Amino acid sequence: MKIENVLLLGEGEPVDITVAEGVVTALEPSSGSDHPLIALPGLVDLHTHLREPGREDAETVRTGSMAAARGGYTCVHAMANTDPVADTAGVVEQVWRLGREAGYCDVQPVGAVTVDLAGEQLAELGAMADSAARVRVFSDDGKCVSDAVLMRRALEYVKAFDGVIAQHAQEPRLTEGAQMNEGALSGELGLTGWPAVAEEAIIARDVLLAEHVGSRLHVCHLSTRGSVEIVRWAKERGINVTAEVTPHHLLLTDELVRSYDPIFKVNPPLRTGDDVAAVREGLADGTIDIVATDHAPHPMEDKECEWDAAAFGMLGLETALSVVQQTMVDTGLLTWAQVADRMSAKPAEIGRVAEHGRPIAVGEPANIVLYDPTATRVVNAADTASLSRNNPYAGLKLPGRVVATYLRGKKTND
Repeated sequence: MKIENVLLLGEGEPVDITVAEGVVTALEPSSGSDHPLIALPGLVDLHTHLREPGREDAETVRTGSMAAARGGYTCVHAMANTDPVADTAGVVEQVWRLGREAGYCDVQPVGAVTVDLAGEQLAELGAMADSAARVRVFSDDGKCVSDAVLMRRALEYVKAFDGVIAQHAQEPRLTEGAQMNEGALSGELGLTGWPAVAEEAIIARDVLLAEHVGSRLHVCHLSTRGSVEIVRWAKERGINVTAEVTPHHLLLTDELVRSYDPIFKVNPPLRTGDDVAAVREGLADGTIDIVATDHAPHPMEDKECEWDAAAFGMLGLETALSVVQQTMVDTGLLTWAQVADRMSAKPAEIGRVAEHGRPIAVGEPANIVLYDPTATRVVNAADTASLSRNNPYAGLKLPGRVVATYLRGKKTND
């Protein structure tokens, strides 16, 4: 197979990529001309909710991985808040096998930190790490590991197999009944505020715990200026911490909540324009390591209701690259090579998925996404591989289009 007339990482002269048996076998100057596509390494998402087992009305491993392939992803990490919770070797192996059977992208399960996400007892971390799924990322995402002693034990435990704890930073006592970002707008709208300090206090505590025990910490869906500053301080201190930001926190602000449309209800909440500017700066300077979608599908009845009753979360897999283009590339904050770093190489490194995040080079796996940055589209919520329709970008005009995704040389986004 030959992929013709592409720009590697959007730079240099056009090349043709030859692929055989799932591996790149040649890179040669292209004779093509007009408008070459950009070739990036297949994207890796460290934070995806696939809902199966238990909530197949919202998403399945098959439909979620189809959506991932349409968004340019060749590997996603499936979060543990399923039913039953992915807190045993048996459940993570089930999710892993479902991903292999579907074949659209590699599905790497994330194991729960605590039994049933209850925050009381450590889950079977070692058994999940030793399972066929080889789990290396553990998270109670959707809930915070708020007990400091339990968090310390988890950080200590995963050191034995080079694991990482991915923390959902939310102090529960400070967010009881919270519905949106705390500020003047929450008071104006009469919605219970979600203070930035509820996120920042947990991050501050956990980077110090990670330093104390010498372990790896990953901060999920960072959303405030203060959080960026804490992570920047921790990295300057030499603490082994990484952090992610979602596409929606790069683009959307809490002003959208004025509509009372539950499509914009998300955890952590949409923040202020100042916070958006700060997370963009943090992603640009490397304080924030990666973009992760936090793709969170919900059935229609969980979103098409009044704000207070609605579920938190929004879709993200099929639009992530376009949002990053609009917020980071078109603004001059990132190059396409840096996008590949933040959306492929670094998430693969954090998640320890060695076959992914590799450069497009001879001898490397042919995990490749072809992207047209000159295209534009108006997002249609119904035009998705996901079972759900809770897309916050519906009706928006976004740049760019994924033309093709290849997983080990096989096209997966048809």
